This record gives sequence, C-alpha cells and structure tokens, in this order.
Amino acid sequence: MSFVSAFPLRRALLAAACIAGTVAAQAQQPPSALPPWQGIGTTRYVCGGIGSDESNAMRAAMKNHPLSLLFARADGAYLANLNVAIKGGDANSSAAMAFTATGPVCLIDVPAGRYVIDVSTSTGETKSQTVTVGGAPKSADFRF
Repeated sequence: MSFVSAFPLRRALLAAACIAGTVAAQAQQPPSALPPWQGIGTTRYVCGGIGSDESNAMRAAMKNHPLSLLFARADGAYLANLNVAIKGGDANSSAAMAFTATGPVCLIDVPAGRYVIDVSTSTGETKSQTVTVGGAPKSADFRF
C-alpha cells in the first residue's frame, strides 16, 4: 500500500474515531429529567415529579433552589393538579405568582423575602403556609 492511498484511509479512520467519541460522550450525559421552567428572571417555577426519573431529578435539584413545595395526601401518596398562589416578598421585589402544580414537587425561584403560599385542591380544601426565603433552601410540605 502506498503512502498516497493510505492517507485517505487514515483520514477516514480518524474521522470515524472522532464521531464515535462524540456519540459516546453524548450517550453518557443523560438529558435533563426536569420539565421546562415557567416564568422569567428571578421569579420562576417548575413542577413535576411524576415517574421515578423525574421524581429523582426534582428531589436532587431541591438544594439548588430557594424554595421547594411538596404535595401529598395524609397517607403519603403524592398529589398533583393543585392550585398554588404565592404572595409576598420584600418591598423591593414583591413576588406574586399563581399556577397549577402539575406534579407533586415544585421548585420555586423567588428573591429573598417572606411569602404566603396558599394551596387548594380541586375539592376546595385549602392549606396555607408562611415561609421566609433567603440563605439555605426552604421546603414547604402540604398534606391534604
């Protein structure tokens, strides 16, 4: 085999090795198991936790967000499709948001401050909690 004919073969093998390495690297990085975020800037949320992958991803991410909410029945079974209203905040950044929690875990990004969280079920049962966000992440559990 001459040098001239070996050169294109080497180039093709090198290109194949590069492609294989890229594919292997992409396969090792799992896609984000979190649902898409809602809202913008410092006031946003994501709810989920349905299915074991998404539940594990949501719980792992709790430590990275100022506030997390958990919804369950008194017997521990998870709940979803709850109406959530968050009111309050400090004088400089009063945050108010309302949404339907589409999963049993919600991660909430809000500025530091004091908030009142009202949660209601489709049957009209309502629970309320006041939390102060700032410093370490806070978690509020709502049991119905």
